[in-house]
Amino acid sequence: MSTTAPVSPTRLDAPTLQLREVTKRFPTGTTALTGVDLGVASGDFVSVVGPSGCGKSTLLRLAAGLDQVTSGDLRVSAATTSYVFQDPTLLEWRSALRNVELVGELRGLSRAERRAAALAALELVGLDGFEHQHPRQLSGGMRMRVSIARALVAEPDLALFDEPFGALDEITRLRMQTELQRIFCMKSFAALFITHSVSEAVYLSTRVVVMSGRPGRVVAEVDIPWSYPRPPELRYSAEFAEITGQVSAALGEHA
Repeated sequence: MSTTAPVSPTRLDAPTLQLREVTKRFPTGTTALTGVDLGVASGDFVSVVGPSGCGKSTLLRLAAGLDQVTSGDLRVSAATTSYVFQDPTLLEWRSALRNVELVGELRGLSRAERRAAALAALELVGLDGFEHQHPRQLSGGMRMRVSIARALVAEPDLALFDEPFGALDEITRLRMQTELQRIFCMKSFAALFITHSVSEAVYLSTRVVVMSGRPGRVVAEVDIPWSYPRPPELRYSAEFAEITGQVSAALGEHA
């Protein structure tokens, strides 16, 4: 594991992603989001928690440009955006290396360039030595690491995560949280992370955003005070329990 100097969870002034009074209404008449204000800058790791159906994934799709706002203003200044889905969505007939290389292929990089970038990304997520394994030969946590490596190989300014650890067992999930925090500490991209786990949000984030039930709106923001890197035992501290309780209380009040 690489050593890194502590990084303070400071919000910067120029957001990579900015939403102002964003509303999303579907053709069916369902309003998923209403009046959402949110900014995410480089060095921000913002987690969004809220009840099921409150529009968290819709928010992520809007940020990725996969859908359009109904009203309000959404601006993305990122040159490159990556999206990590709930499922690893790997190509079963490709090795881990070839799955990560796919991004370079789509960008028109030479074989040597995309191979070097893919190998570096796999090393970053701790999968050097597993380059030639196919998805069926990897554990659930390893498959998700390949998915994250594929997202990071593009050197994103903005990284979007849609509950990437939701299907993992608890031990693997905790390890993946630590790994993602380590990578974020090294890369300092702007991160927007959707999760149902309050403790996961608090452990990973510089800021936790709480959304109401549908139509989703931001009802609370909790700044997380700790610098990076954060030791796993932080999860068992009284201060961690206090902040987790604050987020949970806001979530319960507006669910």
